[in-house]
Amino acid sequence: MKFLVTGGAGFIGSAVIRHIIQNTEHQVLNVDKLTYAGNLESLSSIADNERYSFSQTDICDRESLDQLFLDFQPDYVMHLAAESHVDRSILGPGTFIETNIVGTYQLLEASRKYWASLGDERRNAFRFHHISTDEVYGDLEGTEDLFTETTPYAPSSPYSASKASSDHLVRAWHRTYSLPTIVSNCSNNYGPYHFPEKLIPLVILNALNGKALPIYGKGEQIRDWLYVEDHARALFKVVTEGKVGETYNIGGHNEKQNIEVVKTICRILDNLKPQANNEPYENLITFVKDRPGHDLRYAIDASKIYKDLGWKPIETFNSGIQKTVEWYLNHQEWVDHVKSGEYHSWLDKQYKG
Repeated sequence: MKFLVTGGAGFIGSAVIRHIIQNTEHQVLNVDKLTYAGNLESLSSIADNERYSFSQTDICDRESLDQLFLDFQPDYVMHLAAESHVDRSILGPGTFIETNIVGTYQLLEASRKYWASLGDERRNAFRFHHISTDEVYGDLEGTEDLFTETTPYAPSSPYSASKASSDHLVRAWHRTYSLPTIVSNCSNNYGPYHFPEKLIPLVILNALNGKALPIYGKGEQIRDWLYVEDHARALFKVVTEGKVGETYNIGGHNEKQNIEVVKTICRILDNLKPQANNEPYENLITFVKDRPGHDLRYAIDASKIYKDLGWKPIETFNSGIQKTVEWYLNHQEWVDHVKSGEYHSWLDKQYKG
């Protein structure tokens, strides 16, 4: 079978591709524009595999998408390409509207055209899997509720609003045109190869460099943390075994306050790589002004995907965060290339040199 994965050079997308190539005999085409967060070094372990290929393509470019579908002939589309940083969406929402909404529309239309051209057997087997976020549901502040697949949408940021819009488009294309789509909404991911602008890698790398560890407000925001390799397993199950037209929430069952996450990382680093002055890393914690519209709590009810597809996370937060910190300590070259910008040159070295 053939998988077309958009955003495959990103954090979650690269984990999905590594999972498919390393654990199955399927073929994968990675379609990625390679914006600042797209890093092909995250796929270096499978880059030479004959079942893996890459195309530097913008999902807003309909003509190029049509050609990719014609040439590759996918059985499954896994749509992960998106701008995904809340702070960046507040500062510049336009890019999020263009990529997350317009790009999803163009991909849906390219998929619909291709799907309509298939014979009955392949047409019935084709799937379009849209990967989204729990942030579309808004805020659970003041409740003990969990997000379910039927929770009403109430996005708070330009990022979450753009993802909510793309979710609605995908469902509309299923209802209006019968395109066989599936949607999944996940909680906060963490793990290896995470771009250092996000909380966990930022804290790890700032701590190792003796820099301040910035925490919004009092650090009381609660997130449900999902190890990225657990998420990759779930996404593969959803696209290959999920029911057309359904939504699946994917969570790690690991609700933690941000301050607790940061202090846990500090304690692990105290043990694995103490500061030269032997002071605890917690002394680097700095509280900063909270960002506008910051949701206090997200929490996923992942019982449906367990009941219907038999998936549940393998990693606890304690095991996953230990693995994550150790990975960053043991992959300094990857970190250095991201910090220096050298990772952008990997495409030239791999595919043009």
